[in-house]
Amino acid sequence: MFKKWVYLARNGKEAYTEVFGKEPDLAEMKEIFGGKGAGLIAMTASGAPVPPSFTITSEACVAYMDTDAFPEGMWEQTLEALKDLEAQTGKKFGDIENPLLVSVRSGARQSMPGMMDTVLNLGLNDETRAALAKLTGNEWFSYDAYRRFITMFSDIVMDYSREHFEEKLDELKAKEGVKLDTEMSLDGLKWLVDEYKAMYKAKFGENFPTDPYKQLDLSIKAVFKSWNGARAIAYRNHEGIPHTWGTAVNVCTMVFGNMGNDSATGVSFSRNPATGERGLYGEFLINAQGEDVVAGIRTPQKISELKVVMPEVYAQYLEIVDMLEAHYRDMQDMEFTVERGKLWMLQTRTGKRTAAAAVKIAVDLVDEGVITKEEAVMRVEPQHVEQLMRPAFDPDAKKELLVKGLNASPGAAVGTAIFDAKRAVEVADVGKSVILVRPETSPDDVPGMLASKGVLTQKGGATSHAAVVARGNNIPCVAGCEDIVVDVNRKQFTAPGGVVVKEGDIISIDGFTGEVFKGAVELVEADYDKQEAMKVLLSWADEIRKLGVRTNADYPVDAQRAVAMGAEGIGLCRTEHMFFDPKARDAVVSMILAKTQKDRDVALAEMLPFQEQDFEGIFEAMDGKPVIMRLIDPPMHEFLPPYHELIEEVAHLRATAPDSKELAEKEKMLEVVAGMWEVNPMMGLRGCRAGIMYEGLTEMQTRAYVQAACRCAKRGVEVHPEVMIPLVGHVNELKLERGKLETVAAQVMEEEGVEVPIMFGTMIEIPRAALTADEIAPYAQFFSFGTNDLTQMTYGYSRDDAEGKFLLKYVEEGILPVNPFQSLDQKGVGRLVEMCVEEGKTANPELEIGICGEHGGDPSSIDFCHRVGLDYVSCSPFRVPVARLAAAQATIRNA
Repeated sequence: MFKKWVYLARNGKEAYTEVFGKEPDLAEMKEIFGGKGAGLIAMTASGAPVPPSFTITSEACVAYMDTDAFPEGMWEQTLEALKDLEAQTGKKFGDIENPLLVSVRSGARQSMPGMMDTVLNLGLNDETRAALAKLTGNEWFSYDAYRRFITMFSDIVMDYSREHFEEKLDELKAKEGVKLDTEMSLDGLKWLVDEYKAMYKAKFGENFPTDPYKQLDLSIKAVFKSWNGARAIAYRNHEGIPHTWGTAVNVCTMVFGNMGNDSATGVSFSRNPATGERGLYGEFLINAQGEDVVAGIRTPQKISELKVVMPEVYAQYLEIVDMLEAHYRDMQDMEFTVERGKLWMLQTRTGKRTAAAAVKIAVDLVDEGVITKEEAVMRVEPQHVEQLMRPAFDPDAKKELLVKGLNASPGAAVGTAIFDAKRAVEVADVGKSVILVRPETSPDDVPGMLASKGVLTQKGGATSHAAVVARGNNIPCVAGCEDIVVDVNRKQFTAPGGVVVKEGDIISIDGFTGEVFKGAVELVEADYDKQEAMKVLLSWADEIRKLGVRTNADYPVDAQRAVAMGAEGIGLCRTEHMFFDPKARDAVVSMILAKTQKDRDVALAEMLPFQEQDFEGIFEAMDGKPVIMRLIDPPMHEFLPPYHELIEEVAHLRATAPDSKELAEKEKMLEVVAGMWEVNPMMGLRGCRAGIMYEGLTEMQTRAYVQAACRCAKRGVEVHPEVMIPLVGHVNELKLERGKLETVAAQVMEEEGVEVPIMFGTMIEIPRAALTADEIAPYAQFFSFGTNDLTQMTYGYSRDDAEGKFLLKYVEEGILPVNPFQSLDQKGVGRLVEMCVEEGKTANPELEIGICGEHGGDPSSIDFCHRVGLDYVSCSPFRVPVARLAAAQATIRNA
């Protein structure tokens, strides 16, 4: 008995239950039937008006990709399903009197708008076209459907670009003096169909296929193959969708929106996909097919206008929309067709949305009692929160308005105007910001769109291909900018007033307003304080999560910003930036150059006030929250002039001013720098080693830190200072440093006449420290993983060199799954972390453990930190909201 590959929409759930022995949930249905197929089955079951259809499973696609042939039994089941469609419709496939026409559409389990392929009007040939004309009494319509079918079949199935057919279409319009497809004459359409057939024969050396069964066979194969098309692969790589899933194929009875002014086609969302506002949002076209709306060939009408044009249809549609959203418990993206006054639902799926809309919809659905707080937290992706922190245009910046279009996808972007998708990728790859400008976009443009900062199109609406792809990927987009003329051949567009923008010119687009500006408009950071829905969502996340969230902040302003965003303390305050203060630079250099301890002590005394001043501001900002101060970490030569620059300066002075005082000073500095030179400075004299070798250095830092804490405490500020000793590789280093620093802290508290609670711990960034955690833990009150260095030393990679030389290539070619400096290597580095946590907690149950490397803001790494039992993560201020959400999701996911 053959495996079941084909399911009818009218009894899909029942057939699934019979095959798999259980009733499917929505996720399981999408896995087998894809999003479109699952939607067709669900809509049919609900009683919505759905054209009879069937779905060929994604499993069949996977089997086809393995063998390049239909799996055994699939074609036979497809023919049986066709017979069922014939029985439901009273029509026959290929019949010359009452022909059944179908569409063939892709449908993966996760929405991939515009990535794969669709063929409409399949089953047409000269005979069935004539029958269609006779049945409908509309010969114009029959030829319009036929020319569309030839175009799509040639493009999708035979890889003969539709651009060639569009050129011939434009030739006809120009000849007849019309702009719209609907204005073309019947004789013109007849000529066009003959021209299309001739083009096909000239290209392939054979006539356009007239056998409907051959058309169906080739179209199903084309949809299967589209799964591995370049644009689909690029999209999956960008979205992290597995390449092994495959796509289902949906074969649906054709209904026609291009049969006259009582027919229409449209796309809409149950809520605004850009803002999340409740209410129908979308567009439709009278006398058109679905491709016209999506491709932006004609500028559509707003969906609200359907209420005026077809009031009964609109009322019925609203009822169905409410029913579908209630069933799926989420915002829906729907396609519909009206054929001679009768509404047909063609698709429903969970709608792609912007970051702002994702947050608002999740919060609103909780308020409406549809979903729980936990479900809302899981529905918003951490990247949505990060994207809401994106820049917008400075409202006070000078702007030179070029033109205004439709605000298709929110956000602000500045970049170089590029008119070709491939060129956009090339320019973006060398680090330039790109605005992709196109007459309208097609699926082939997707790689260029994904590489661009923003997208501008001359044609199309809010549900056009450009808008859907841009919104789904949070790329700012201005679409339907019909006051410009884009000339891709000359690589330029002309704006009102004759202004010409050429490739390489800088433009700025505002996806919030639809405005396009000449030149670069200054960007400003997003205002977290105005993100009310996000604040509500994150408050729910805080109720759920178990991991604490701290921030990495070196300055009081960073600390203030992080607290506003929900940080519960500072997990890393780097002290070395204070050494780069121009006012402190002379003292720092004197400290390094000191020949005697007396001279060093004088320099350290000069440095102390600079350290203390910033610490006081940080304690005030973090009132009541812990602050971890990391002692000096970089190699000391970083605070001196670069070696190669000094050589050049000395050589120049020897030639031009051999007796100058400046030369003597430069030669002295060169001698010191040369003496400090290290083959591998990142593994040399730095961190706790510098504290041990430069007597008084870390004591000065600790004195400044504790002094600031004491003085803040006396002013009523609640302080919780913690001192982190970096780069410990052996327990004796920690014992030595902690012993002398505790003595300094006690002295300062006695001098200041106040006691403050203080903790001493270490940064785990050397593999040996992780491996000997049982020895180190008894001498530490906390561990903080410095996963940047820990990753470098575990892999044996120099981060600065690896990312530029080979690491990105490793990721591209699949040698590494991800960049280990962006997302924690859980198998290797993670194993060290896990061992360290386990052995450290065993040796010291009171040990506090966190992470302060870049991974502290990465959602995947945060999930790992939750699983291995860390107490907190620490990240940059702008990633604090991301970490709060990701920590809550980790709690739910791993419950």
